[in-house]
Amino acid sequence: MLLRKLWPYLRAYRWQVVWALAQVFLIAGFELLKPWPLQIVIDYVLGDKAPPNGSPLTPLLSLPQGELLLFACIGLVLVNFGSGGLTQLHYYTTIKVGQNMVNDLRGALYAHLQRQSLAYHGRQRVGDLMYRITADSFAVQTMIMNGVLPILSAVILLVGMLVVLFPMDPVLTLLALTVVPVLFVLIASFNKKIIDISTEARERESRVYSLVQWTMTAIKIVQAFTKEDEEHHRFMGASRESLRWSLRLYSWQQLYSGVVNLTIAAGTALVVYVGARTVMDHRLSLGQLLVFISYLAQLYTPINQITQSWGMIAGARVGARRVFEVLDTDADLPSGTRQFPPEGARGAIAWHGVSFNYLPDAPVLRDIDFTVAPGTKVAIVGPTGAGKSTLLGLLPRFFDPNAGIVEIDGVDVRDYQLKSLRSQIGMVLQPPLIFPLSVRDNIAYGRPGADDAAIEDAARRAFIHGRILEMAEGYKTPVGESGIALSEGEKQRVTIARALLRDAPILILDEPTSALDVETEALVMAAIETLMKGRTTFIIAHRLSTVRTCDQIIVLRDGGIVEHGTLPDLLRRNGVFAGYYRTQFLTETEPSPVIPLSA
Repeated sequence: MLLRKLWPYLRAYRWQVVWALAQVFLIAGFELLKPWPLQIVIDYVLGDKAPPNGSPLTPLLSLPQGELLLFACIGLVLVNFGSGGLTQLHYYTTIKVGQNMVNDLRGALYAHLQRQSLAYHGRQRVGDLMYRITADSFAVQTMIMNGVLPILSAVILLVGMLVVLFPMDPVLTLLALTVVPVLFVLIASFNKKIIDISTEARERESRVYSLVQWTMTAIKIVQAFTKEDEEHHRFMGASRESLRWSLRLYSWQQLYSGVVNLTIAAGTALVVYVGARTVMDHRLSLGQLLVFISYLAQLYTPINQITQSWGMIAGARVGARRVFEVLDTDADLPSGTRQFPPEGARGAIAWHGVSFNYLPDAPVLRDIDFTVAPGTKVAIVGPTGAGKSTLLGLLPRFFDPNAGIVEIDGVDVRDYQLKSLRSQIGMVLQPPLIFPLSVRDNIAYGRPGADDAAIEDAARRAFIHGRILEMAEGYKTPVGESGIALSEGEKQRVTIARALLRDAPILILDEPTSALDVETEALVMAAIETLMKGRTTFIIAHRLSTVRTCDQIIVLRDGGIVEHGTLPDLLRRNGVFAGYYRTQFLTETEPSPVIPLSA
């Protein structure tokens, strides 16, 4: 099953694999020649054996002893040189193919994970996914390059050895093969145990990855609550468990290897004993016995290779299986086929009977119904946990609703190609997302082909251009991991510049001015006002200054829409929004509008 899944990754390099197999045949030929110079020296130089009549080698074997000895020694060097050189070439070829396959598998796994929804990623451990991409993906190289190909090589060499050995002495050859059934019994006995231990070892190691990833991400919290010692203790416990299972796996693999070697040694001893008695009875020459024993070592080499490779495959299967567990998971966000026209979306948005939940029996959104005309500015307000971000996350299909339809321009968003859909939406999310790139690359992230003039214009409209010029390398300044070189307000303005540069017909703003001081907020809001003209805009709002600029207000509570209207209408109703307005918005220093609370 796994080999069938791996075949597409191997097929791309089939000619390199064919070349590797050709090298195997050549190596086998040189291996078969290795004992012959030694037999020539023992039987025809040191011994008194006569050259065979009618053999193609008779003229060579009839040379004077000095010349024949020199020829045999030169032949011994050439045979070993040819075998060694081809072996090195074979290693290079197979390792290169294996690394290319690992790279392809990693790429497929990485791309597949990027196509999964946020709901899927919310159910996974980031460290575990990292381990599958970086470590488990090497299983394909182990299985193919250190497993399947060595077994094929060993089979070819084994057949060649048997073809040579049977004519020399059928009895000794059969005795040598008596260990084969025992070896296959050992494979069956150890295989399941190694797989089980390898599975647990990889799971434990992935937990270490997850723990490190979580701790480094939350390092500010760890330090703020002085939890360094506790987290160190937690890490050391996870690390010890991982190493304990790794040691257990290594011990079983070494035990397996030792038992195999002991079995092969028993077979060798049996052949040596019977062969020596045959020489003593003058039914076999000493040179022939030495050649046979030399071949015997090479006969057991491919048998040992098969058994050891089988053990490696058993361990690697676990990693490959973990990789394909992810690849075999159907993308829960399948891309549609429709594309937006060249002029882009009009911006008519509608939610029809939309419900959503991350977990069963825990609804986040319930029966959402509302429509938004093109160019409308909509504020989404409500308490924390009301479902505001989730509601807007359905628009770019970060996840799909469990029930109902979200439409853009009268078309279900699931019918659009994901790339086309998301190209129509600009976002400023909370918290601001900054990449460990330069300032320029962060602004141009959503439009990588933008020229410097466009990037600087977006930065000016986000009121961050002057600050960028003050940095050591200007727009080329690296901002560090998570934008550590920037203040929170600067991060927010960089993400606003990113949205300005994207120039999409639909905007999603998650309280874009929350990290700004009053003066800068006023400037940025003026820029955003310009940006929002003619565009359908959704703003998750917590400030009165934001709410006042909107044409409609959607009030969410407990996953449902409880009120919907303009600011004056909602205040006149004296309902949920009016209470929310009095408790939160009136705490701001800016004056409140004089609007009657009754119709």
